[in-house]
Amino acid sequence: MSFATTGTTPIGVAAAAAPARRVADVIIPLALDTAYSYAVPAGMELLPGAQVRVPFGPRREAIGVVWGLRAGDPGNLKQVIEPAGGPVFSDNLRSFLDWVARWTLAPRGSVLAMALKRPDEERGEVIRVGIRLAGPPPKRMTPARSRVIAAAEGGLLHGKSDLARAAGVSAGVIDGLVDEGTLETCVMPPENLFPPPDPDHAVTQLGPAQEAAARNLREAVAAHDAGAFLLEGVTGSGKTEVYFEAVAETLRAGRQSLILVPEIALTAQFLDRFAQRFGVRPAVWHSGVTGRKREKLYAGLASGEVRVVAGARSALFLPYADLGLIVVDEEHEAAYKQEDGVHYHARDMAVVRGRIDGCPVVLASATPTIETRVNAAQERYRHLILPERYGGRTLPAITAVDLRGAKAGGKSDDKPEGDGWISPPLAAAIEETMARGEQALIFLNRRGYAPLTLCRACGHRYECPNCSAWLVDHRFRRALVCHHCGHVARRPSACEACGTVDALAACGPGVERIAEEVATRFPGKRAITLSSDFPGGTERMRRELADIAAGKCDIVIGTQLVAKGHNFPGMTLVGVIDADIGLSSGDPRAAERTFQLLQQVTGRAGRGEKAGRALVQTYQPEHPVIAALISGDAERFYAQETENRRLAGLPPFGRLASLIISSRHREQAEAHARALARAAHAMDLRDPRLTLLGPAEAPIILIRGRYRYRLLLKSAREFDLQSFIRDWLAGAPKPRGDIRVQVDIDPQSFF
Repeated sequence: MSFATTGTTPIGVAAAAAPARRVADVIIPLALDTAYSYAVPAGMELLPGAQVRVPFGPRREAIGVVWGLRAGDPGNLKQVIEPAGGPVFSDNLRSFLDWVARWTLAPRGSVLAMALKRPDEERGEVIRVGIRLAGPPPKRMTPARSRVIAAAEGGLLHGKSDLARAAGVSAGVIDGLVDEGTLETCVMPPENLFPPPDPDHAVTQLGPAQEAAARNLREAVAAHDAGAFLLEGVTGSGKTEVYFEAVAETLRAGRQSLILVPEIALTAQFLDRFAQRFGVRPAVWHSGVTGRKREKLYAGLASGEVRVVAGARSALFLPYADLGLIVVDEEHEAAYKQEDGVHYHARDMAVVRGRIDGCPVVLASATPTIETRVNAAQERYRHLILPERYGGRTLPAITAVDLRGAKAGGKSDDKPEGDGWISPPLAAAIEETMARGEQALIFLNRRGYAPLTLCRACGHRYECPNCSAWLVDHRFRRALVCHHCGHVARRPSACEACGTVDALAACGPGVERIAEEVATRFPGKRAITLSSDFPGGTERMRRELADIAAGKCDIVIGTQLVAKGHNFPGMTLVGVIDADIGLSSGDPRAAERTFQLLQQVTGRAGRGEKAGRALVQTYQPEHPVIAALISGDAERFYAQETENRRLAGLPPFGRLASLIISSRHREQAEAHARALARAAHAMDLRDPRLTLLGPAEAPIILIRGRYRYRLLLKSAREFDLQSFIRDWLAGAPKPRGDIRVQVDIDPQSFF
């Protein structure tokens, strides 16, 4: 039987199936929203989420992540060069990154850049060399060599510097003994940077309310419950110990825990508490973790080796192997909002990631945000309450010091004397506190020596050349500093405008000025001043916080750093220099934030065995924030502030979105802002659920040399604000030149 043929395949015989051709859609970690398509070479094994090296541009290569694989004809598509190694981004992680991009209106590539951390491919693995005792004694014995041999007894491996330190000798003595064969060098096994925490290392005895809350969290962890919990408790009620029990349950289940903290670089006390409970410190992730340790931590989270990580907001985007719990400590903190690049709120994104990964999310705070409280009241979140301090300790008694003077209804002897800022009642309370051997905290949320420097002769005010803001006098640094762009100028002796010598005056107080007054009022007393911009950085801050906790000082002068979860057992008095800072701001959250800050800082008093008290200096004792603080009636304040938000249609009862248009040229920024407003009005803005405000100058119009105009969108809660903005910008004039348009969904800053 013969067959007609075409080419080499007989007609009537099925041809062998050609291998399926595949196309990979790859996201590049740049400010681009598009997934680029590449042909997958025959025989290359790829999974969705794999990291790949691809051609990008005429003569460039880039590392990207495969967002999806599909069958199709690659045509003339460029090919994937090779797999790039590194963790595979799970379906859950890619879904989360997509969600963040849609919500924030940021390019997917920008969101991916927060999650993709590539190792330094040019740096090889560091080999650790150890020293151990191996041969006969040296021909010439010296006291130094004898000490080294004694320290090396037992045949254990020692690092060279460790052995030299233990023996009290130089590294040269060690080298000499190696040359003579008494000691030998060996490759040490890799260091275990992230030992696993032990959930049963030191189980804490909980009070009844703590145990009830912990039981709810343990059950949620065991059930892979993807719900959110508000863990609310007064300052010192033991919230940390409660969510530690949820971490322990997650460890027993073999899953991973993420604990988000607002100021990771300043939480040595928290890390020590974790180590007391679990035997080791957690892994730590923040911008200061770099190099090989960051690479190992990133890989360890992806493999599941790292079980618990405490991190700043960026830790939310890491590739966890099996995330079983997310804790957002101090959930009210504004530091959780990313104000540049991708504008996201880590608290809200944590709730989303928990829902996607199927794990509970714990939002812990003594002063929750109104948004979180409303979500709990509407049963979107489950509410766990710790109404009392741990161990039966009492909350501090809070008293107002009326600074208005007798003519305005205050006491004539309550006003500070002369050029001072510490009132007589507060000074007397500090004296009494120190006489009992206890500590006092003086709080002022203002860095530097004074917020304004002016000339008494001509009235000239020193402003930043890059920002429309005053330069802050920093006496400790002998400089005038801009807190917006970092500009530093030497503090002159003569006015730059009129030339008058010694005519510059410091207006208003900062913590440095209070420290100067403390040194004068209380000579010989030990004082520590805490501020984020002091020399010495994080390490100095950690040492000073440890000294305070150990009782090695009498008076602490500090900014908001001292309000964030620290436990100072010997501190029984808190004095607030100016409780009114922030109340006159145009920020719709100003009252709430001031209440939270004052409640937190006064809560530092009386956390040990002795009762505490707080004195709050104010010109507005009748203000709802001050009245609620003094009376201890937080519920009344929350109810009133929540109702104000509801009536105004502000979050959480409505939605806000801000567009900041900036340029180095004021006219260009204003013109583009007005063009955007016209484009919005050309759309259907008759919907009563949507209001466009602006354009208007930003309160600080010039920052870092860029002029800024703001448009504010206000909508009903159910309105699809993102879709409107997406359509609006698609049809609006495109930015030209150096004009930038930044979209901020749910803005937290209004400067």
